[in-house]
Order: sequence, then structure tokens, then C-alpha cells
Amino acid sequence: MRFIHKLLLAVVIILLSFAWTNPVFAESNGDRIFTNNCSSCHLGGGNILIANKTLHKEALSQYLDNYNTDSIQAIIHQVKNGKGAMPAFKNKLNEEEILEVAAYVFQKSEQGW
Repeated sequence: MRFIHKLLLAVVIILLSFAWTNPVFAESNGDRIFTNNCSSCHLGGGNILIANKTLHKEALSQYLDNYNTDSIQAIIHQVKNGKGAMPAFKNKLNEEEILEVAAYVFQKSEQGW
């Protein structure tokens, strides 16, 4: 009986440690930052204010300067400085958070949201 309890405890510990380290179970910082700061306008990669200026790869390529040569830097510039209806986040997010959300947007745009 003790063996079963020890085995069950070991399985629970392994599953819990897996849940905290596996990206399927853990929310990334970029995802969290996006959800807290960007999703009200860009839910699902869309744009509630200007329908054609989405976060889909084709739109980013068309509307962000230098996206085709340096995608991450182009997204970082947009996040930091804003443009039009989009506010600048350089005073709200730190450099690491901006990089993380830019990487998240790039990854999601590559995957088709």
C-alpha cells in the first residue's frame, strides 16, 4: 500500500512540474502582456478601430515600415511609439516587456493567429 502512495505522489509531483514548465500549460509573458495591454483592440490579431490594419502577417508587412527586413524591430518600434489611434507604450512597458510582446505578435502572425 505504501508503494502505491509513494508512486501516486511521484506521479503528481511530475505532472505538476510538467505543468509549470510546459508551454502548453503555462501562459507566456508575451501572451500575458498582449492580453493585458493589446487585446482590447487587437483580440485574435484583429483591429477593432481600423479593420484592415490587423496583426496578421500580410497587414504588418504592408503597414509597418521595415517589417520585411527586420520584423521584430518594426513591431518593437510600433509598440514603443504607437501611430494614429494606437498609443505609445514606451512609458507603460519596459524594454523586456516590449520585446516579449513583439516576439509574441511576430510568432502569432507567422502562425496565422
